[in-house]
Amino acid sequence: MFRSTLLYLSNQPRVFRFVRKNRLAKSFARRFVAGERLDEAVEAVRALNAKGIAASLDLLGESVTNEHEARSARDEYLTILDRINAEGLDCNVSVKLTAMGLDISEELCVSIMRDILERAQRYGTFVRIDMEGSGYTERTLRLFEERLYPGFKQHVGVVLQSYLYRTPADVQRAVELKCRVRLCKGAYKEPAAVAYPEKKDVDANYVKCMHTLLEHGTYPALATHDPALVSEAKRFVAERGIATDRFEFQMLYGVRRDLQEQLVREGYRMRVYVPFGTQWYPYLMRRLAERPANVMFITGNVMREMVGGRR
Repeated sequence: MFRSTLLYLSNQPRVFRFVRKNRLAKSFARRFVAGERLDEAVEAVRALNAKGIAASLDLLGESVTNEHEARSARDEYLTILDRINAEGLDCNVSVKLTAMGLDISEELCVSIMRDILERAQRYGTFVRIDMEGSGYTERTLRLFEERLYPGFKQHVGVVLQSYLYRTPADVQRAVELKCRVRLCKGAYKEPAAVAYPEKKDVDANYVKCMHTLLEHGTYPALATHDPALVSEAKRFVAERGIATDRFEFQMLYGVRRDLQEQLVREGYRMRVYVPFGTQWYPYLMRRLAERPANVMFITGNVMREMVGGRR
């Protein structure tokens, strides 16, 4: 019922118009979304860079329904890459294949992604292909391995989710390919047929995959706000003598800023995922609806940060 309500609200234009004009709602959203315009996102990245934190910009929007929308998304990403280069920002980009036309045509999607990767290659930067729901996992990894990675090995990477049973095998394949992986737990609501339903099992799979990537992977990104997983990563690299420049931690914009800055002070690399765009309201509502536990996740992490002294 709760999930259905959130999904219903995410598709109500009148609710969106009200929320965009509501100061309290906009204030809450700005905690987790950098703004609606690229200029606002660039300011957020500058502020992070000033603290020694790198960023990854994500233009909100997914599941486009026609070729015009897909090519418009491509053009906006090309502009983002141009701006990152012109500003000299420590920043890359994150892209969802459904925003690039995957549901319309794989050929269209590949063509658009190659345009983006060519621009990234020209600037010597990097594009992370975000992972979506489990229905897209196999298609995303196949297109990555067969159509995108071979021509852009230094400039493109993928995301793997520890709540999926298949992920240890996908990690092993990534090690063989020597491609860059962002490891996260996963945020979508998935059936027990493909994903662990219990947090302890998701965490255990994360640790297993994290150890493999830290020891054998190519500059893995550990995306987690979980202090226990962060501590385990720190313990493992110290035990194995793995240098801090061989991996990075990643966190979401506005979540555990205290922990982000603490890790930087301790000498670890940190990158923050910075979403922006006019679709921030549907984005927030869908993220909450995909897993209602996300409501408690966001609330709990904000409270931890406030108790720690940050406002």
